[in-house]
Amino acid sequence: MSRRSLSRGRANMLHRGFRILLPLAILLRSTDAVDNGLALTPQMGWNTWNTFACNINEGTIIGAAKALKKLKLDEYGYHYVVMDDCWSLHERNATGYLQYDPAKFPKGIKRLADEIHAMGLGFGMYSSAGKMTCGRYPGSLHFEEKDADLFAEWGVDYLKYDNCFNEGQSGTPLISFERYERMSKALNKTGRPILYSMCNWGEDSPWDWAPTIANSWRMSGDIVNVFDRYDDRCPCEDYICRLPGHHCSIMNIINKAAPLGQKAHTGAWNDLDMLEVGNDNLDYEEQKLHFTIWAMVKSPLIMGHDIMHTSDQTLEILTNKDIIDLSQGKWGVGFRSYKRGKSQLWLQDSKDGSGDMVVAVINNGDQERGLMIDFADIFLDEWDRRKVEYQVTDLWTKEDLGLVKDELKVKVKPHGVFVGRLKFTGDPKMKPKTKKFHGGPDEL
Repeated sequence: MSRRSLSRGRANMLHRGFRILLPLAILLRSTDAVDNGLALTPQMGWNTWNTFACNINEGTIIGAAKALKKLKLDEYGYHYVVMDDCWSLHERNATGYLQYDPAKFPKGIKRLADEIHAMGLGFGMYSSAGKMTCGRYPGSLHFEEKDADLFAEWGVDYLKYDNCFNEGQSGTPLISFERYERMSKALNKTGRPILYSMCNWGEDSPWDWAPTIANSWRMSGDIVNVFDRYDDRCPCEDYICRLPGHHCSIMNIINKAAPLGQKAHTGAWNDLDMLEVGNDNLDYEEQKLHFTIWAMVKSPLIMGHDIMHTSDQTLEILTNKDIIDLSQGKWGVGFRSYKRGKSQLWLQDSKDGSGDMVVAVINNGDQERGLMIDFADIFLDEWDRRKVEYQVTDLWTKEDLGLVKDELKVKVKPHGVFVGRLKFTGDPKMKPKTKKFHGGPDEL
């Protein structure tokens, strides 16, 4: 099952096949990121790792894709089926190309991708910007062009690119940038639009340099399905972190992500890691909070539960159109207004001229809390918007909470979130204008 070197003629055919598609995709994008026209909204899909780790095979991935279709999750935007680590043999072939494991994938990766595409879905896979992947399979460091050409020939639409065994090629933003840029250039050189999802755990502040080479970048250590706890394996409490680690709780990642929303824009997103919705150890309220904040900060929404055994409750959370709209619709990137004790206020402003605002109130304490949110904390720099009434709709219960002015009163369950959409309902001529203090990346 070894892989022969790509011939020059075949490589040229590959370039010609996508030469028409790529300029069209670039015309559709509204800002420069990785120059591939992808991830105009944060990517959505499913990944094998959280449930199956290295225990993957052809049947697992096809079964997951069929489940995604059966549950109609694709109709809500979940598009990519991503195969994570442990898909290859432990050695490259004689010409230096990666080899898939024929015991796991008897029909080959190209055939697997074709079957995924036939369902109308995108196919994603995994490598690492290191000598080895995290599972100790061959990584792509120093083999970027060979691997990118192979991925393109197989029909890959999405690459998750990890950070294990990087042989010391980190420690400054420039060193990390150059290592990850090599794969970015190699992917673009193939001519095939491949979404580039960097997974360097927030090392060397990728939010400062990744937007020009990648569609998304991990901004913290690996997530674990725990709501809130300290863990030495995830030692950092803020976004400046020399050892990102793993087993990071949901609240740990949220607190690190809070200042970074300003770095994200169309085609280039902070990635808070895969969703733990549907996995054990998180209750209903915790999962709703988790899903809400991931959507508001426009992190990729990549499911990680056992999709072939999806409960009604999990499906309810993952298909809440109003919450998904915060990720995929005309809203800015969410940001935190304040953190006070066990409560946090998060905001997300509209970008459609409506003047609407989304307000999310987190209660990470162990008791239900009644909170009064002053309009001064909602409309921070826009005094005119504080003076009018807004109609409030709860985006989880769908309840109309009536008109509010000056302040918003809410009750939030333990480890829960209230999410309300504030809609201006007065005379349109009286609608306060949103002040613009600086141009966003999408508007420059």
